[in-house]
Amino acid sequence: MGHKPWFWQSKQTGQTANSEENVPEHIAIIMDGNGRWAKKRALPRIAGHNEGMKTVRKITRSANRMGVKVLTLYAFSTENWKRPKVEVDFLMKLPEEFLSTFLPELIEENVRVEMIGDIEKLPVHTKRAVQNAMDRTAGNDGLILNFALNYGSRSEIVNAVQAIMNDIQSGVLEKSDVTDETISQYLMTSHLPEPDLLIRTSGEHRLSNFMLWQLAYTEFFFTDVLWPDFSEEDLLEAVAVFQKRSRRFGGLS
Repeated sequence: MGHKPWFWQSKQTGQTANSEENVPEHIAIIMDGNGRWAKKRALPRIAGHNEGMKTVRKITRSANRMGVKVLTLYAFSTENWKRPKVEVDFLMKLPEEFLSTFLPELIEENVRVEMIGDIEKLPVHTKRAVQNAMDRTAGNDGLILNFALNYGSRSEIVNAVQAIMNDIQSGVLEKSDVTDETISQYLMTSHLPEPDLLIRTSGEHRLSNFMLWQLAYTEFFFTDVLWPDFSEEDLLEAVAVFQKRSRRFGGLS
């Protein structure tokens, strides 16, 4: 499916984004601020998470229209199990609700659903919903909508190191074979390009155990906008900022 050229200029900052320039191939987003969005409105936290799912749908459409190849969304971290059980139970029901309503559109738009994280530790109903979406969109070759679900970057790296050690012990690898590229090949994202742009909403300025290896040369964009309020214009502004940066990957300017 082709993407029509687009041009956008922010009325507030004057930043411009142009589809004929450098659109990020892979955008990763730490979706933060659902709870604060709800608190500001005297609503329960789960109302913020529910509203946040609507934003996921909106931003997925926008990214697909822009020609982004991969959109990775940090949906649930390995640390999020520490939250109150009522909130965790609600969050585990969201993928089923979201994917059941959005899946026909994803199929029509040629979007492929993928996941990074430990799927085996998810509740049966959550795992079933995610696996069904991945199976039904497996043949699509458009935007990859990649959910980081029950995901933690440190455990991902530990698992990769352990797998490499096992392969060295079994003779599949030599110690001298282990390079940056080798480690990348043992990560959950081995088949994906590393993120070009990371967006974090709600005014926080940390990575929260998200894609620590993969973000080594990623451009960061932080915004005070809470995730449920994050709009297509906010996404375009982030892309506009990205397009004006010079990526040197450690080289000279």
